[in-house]
Amino acid sequence: MTDVMRWVLLAVLLIHGLIHLMGFAKAFGFAELPQLTQPISKPMGLVWLLAGFVMLALVLTPPRAFWIVGLVAITLSQVVIVSSWSDAKFGTIANVIVLLAVVYGFVSQGPTSARAAYANDARALLAPGAAQLVTEAELQSLPTPVQQYLRVTGSVGQPRVFNFRATWKGRIRGSATEPWMPFTAQQFNTYGAMPARLFLMDAVMKGLPVDVFHRFVGEAATFQARVLSVATVVDAKGPEMNRSETVTLFNDLCLLAPSMLVDRSIRWEPIDSKSARGFFTRGAETVSAELRFDEKGELVDFISDDRSAASPDGKAFTRMRWSTPVRDFRAFGERRVPSFGETKWHDPAGTYAYGEFELQHIAFNVAE
Repeated sequence: MTDVMRWVLLAVLLIHGLIHLMGFAKAFGFAELPQLTQPISKPMGLVWLLAGFVMLALVLTPPRAFWIVGLVAITLSQVVIVSSWSDAKFGTIANVIVLLAVVYGFVSQGPTSARAAYANDARALLAPGAAQLVTEAELQSLPTPVQQYLRVTGSVGQPRVFNFRATWKGRIRGSATEPWMPFTAQQFNTYGAMPARLFLMDAVMKGLPVDVFHRFVGEAATFQARVLSVATVVDAKGPEMNRSETVTLFNDLCLLAPSMLVDRSIRWEPIDSKSARGFFTRGAETVSAELRFDEKGELVDFISDDRSAASPDGKAFTRMRWSTPVRDFRAFGERRVPSFGETKWHDPAGTYAYGEFELQHIAFNVAE
């Protein structure tokens, strides 16, 4: 839901809820209210009071429960409106507005929503683990700049990352000529026998909310975007999607879980003192990327030719160079990772950034 939609709904809830208290006041003789010409019994006055409280409670109700509490509020409200129809019939208009918000709350937060799918997948993937510590001895087989990177990120002496949760904010766009869309996002990655990635984004396109859900669990990767949580505008899947998301998983590993760079799923080739090439294998897919580092040993770019840009509807793919320049390393607990990054397509017509990501929070090896 966009900010404008939230403010309009907030105003409706506050005004509508306070108006319901008028029925209670009339029933118990607390105020003279000539606007309400019909008598209201005390039992019905209590229903007016309850309807007002539940309507006002919606202001503070968490999004996941909004549609449930909203249905109760609308039902109570409409009962008292019908009981005093000639005086209160226009309150039905407010209830229709709240009903639209309830419907949106159901499709965006209910059991069939992308958020529910994300939460269910995350619970299913969550498994306790006891990761071994990264040692200096394990670094010796890595290219020199990769060794230095693990040291500056605080990975040595820390457990390998077997999962992480992260939250983001930023902006994205579909092409170099399209307008930017602000977003917030939550992410959950696991690094077991078959690494998995969940990335759920709440974006705003042309004033309308859009759910964007990247899911890579098991053999198949999918990418769906739905306007108002209902109308599917992107539905990407298939072999090219699987390969592209394997690159993204490798990218996440290098940027956010560098302790896993010692894992046997990665084969390394040295390039020079500030770069190396890694080959990452997940299931049947093997992808590669060049990692570039600065003089401090921090990663500054990840470049791969194994990722594909999807068409606007997600039905077609074009293999294209992809890079993620990063900066602003900072500590999250005992580990240091970049807090800002871009995603870029190196189109033959010209390189452009299509995403800007600011890391808000990240927790490693979570148990719940």
